[in-house]
Amino acid sequence: MSRSGKRETAAIEQVARHFGATWEDGGATSPDAYLTLDARRIAVDVAAIDPVVAEHAATAPRLRFDKVALRLISRLQAALSPRVPDGKVVILTVTAPIRLPAKTAAELERHIGECLRRGAMNGEINDTICANQTRVRFAKGIAGPASKVIVFVHNPDTDPRVLFDLTTGLLKRIGAAAEQRPPVAFSGDRWLVIADEQGSARIETYRHVYSQLRIASDFSKILVVLADGQVEALLG
Repeated sequence: MSRSGKRETAAIEQVARHFGATWEDGGATSPDAYLTLDARRIAVDVAAIDPVVAEHAATAPRLRFDKVALRLISRLQAALSPRVPDGKVVILTVTAPIRLPAKTAAELERHIGECLRRGAMNGEINDTICANQTRVRFAKGIAGPASKVIVFVHNPDTDPRVLFDLTTGLLKRIGAAAEQRPPVAFSGDRWLVIADEQGSARIETYRHVYSQLRIASDFSKILVVLADGQVEALLG
């Protein structure tokens, strides 16, 4: 692949083996490669997660999905999403257990709402609210429909940087790939392949992060190729 490196080439080779397909270089413009599968020609873009992102994921985050956590997530997304400007996304992590959910949500809405009102959307905010450690990161969003507020509730032993890094990494890579277009004459499916240096323990985190992003794109399949050669689907 003329525009890609060793990791990207290894990833597309692994995908071709996984599906029993053949592949060819896409040349100097999008896509990175073409797969031929069951007589279908598929345009494939390949993106590698930055190594610095991968280093934060030595262990899989322990996320919480109990009723209290889900209600908090829903409330924060409903209250804050209309206030987030286009092209921005708010990523928020909260430690569990959440013993005062209504008060915790109200304080987070107030703090984040004030930052949005003042346009103070740089860097990261760390705070303790109702005995829960919270972190907020304002990041660049993508063009087109996608979530503007992403909330993770996790156990205290989880490093929230994993969640921040995977979220921003996926936004960056999916957004950049979506902006690249195959030739006008091409009318087949488009796939996105993401190459990651971590192992299979990370895939469930990927799936949860991706489900929160709610990105609309014209990729019919999004795959993750992990360090051990495992190929997993996020979409399709």
